[in-house]
Amino acid sequence: MNVSTAAAGGACVALLSTFSDGAIAQSDYPNRPVRIIVPFPPGGSTDPVARLVAHKLGERWNDATVVVDNRPGGNTLIGTQIVAKATPDGYTMGYCGASTFSTPSLIQHIPYNVLTDFVGVTAIAKSRIVLVVHPSVPAQNLKELIALAKSKPGELNYGSSGIGTNTHLSAELFTRITGTKLLHVPYKGSGPLTNDLLGGRVNLSFQVSITQIPNINSKKVRPIAITGEGRIKALPHVPTFDEAGLPGYGLKGWTCLLAPTGTPMNVRTKVANTWAEIIKSPDMEALMEKQGLESYALPPDETTALIKESVASYGKVITDSNIVWKP
Repeated sequence: MNVSTAAAGGACVALLSTFSDGAIAQSDYPNRPVRIIVPFPPGGSTDPVARLVAHKLGERWNDATVVVDNRPGGNTLIGTQIVAKATPDGYTMGYCGASTFSTPSLIQHIPYNVLTDFVGVTAIAKSRIVLVVHPSVPAQNLKELIALAKSKPGELNYGSSGIGTNTHLSAELFTRITGTKLLHVPYKGSGPLTNDLLGGRVNLSFQVSITQIPNINSKKVRPIAITGEGRIKALPHVPTFDEAGLPGYGLKGWTCLLAPTGTPMNVRTKVANTWAEIIKSPDMEALMEKQGLESYALPPDETTALIKESVASYGKVITDSNIVWKP
């Protein structure tokens, strides 16, 4: 479990004993169903983790009802707007990640402001991006793949889970750093992309590791490198980009719970404290590692700050690469 001492300590701060007028007492929350909006269709890389979070929170809250509500569409705009317009009482939260961070720079006139209409609740997990190629691609390592791409500019294609997703932005960052040119083939999610990757219609892809661990282990795709500071237990044989010769490459991949601005701090703190306790379980840590994820916990204010940082870093890649999303 990779949670800094400061973060873990912040996430487990003592519960407040007094609240402002109208605030919900922690002991009373939740006293009705809590809804977690996932702005993606069921079955993607985000959905199973969100459902795990909902299950574990409900368990800790004396079998309270915590449900996942999938609201896909509009490059996550539909589901995220529902959260923005929800009553700020802690009973509607959003499960968000890279797509939420990228939309402010990617899409003009979105129906909410990520930086002002939401507040952080808690970080959930760190994810890694793994670069995989179809076995027909002759490159065996990162150096060979870069050389191959440079020898055939624009001929190798890569699939992403959609324009502006971390799978897309990771590829754009890669091409800028390495001076390569790849053909982008966007899909509506990781499922259809993976089908074409396995079928050889896509040469390579930068994918969230959870989606490709089974395919890597069955040798249906060849792993080249993975983002992050160290190797992961689920893929111990896959080198990091630093080890493979591309130091400093990668965007922060992480997910969190957010809520509409105005949601009481004491309620958000209770959610954050509960999650921080959940991830201390060895079983939970092992489950996350098996999926190529790292347990993560931050208190509300630090989560809000990291959302702002991620909006800026994702926005820079979008601006530098002149990425435009068209519905």
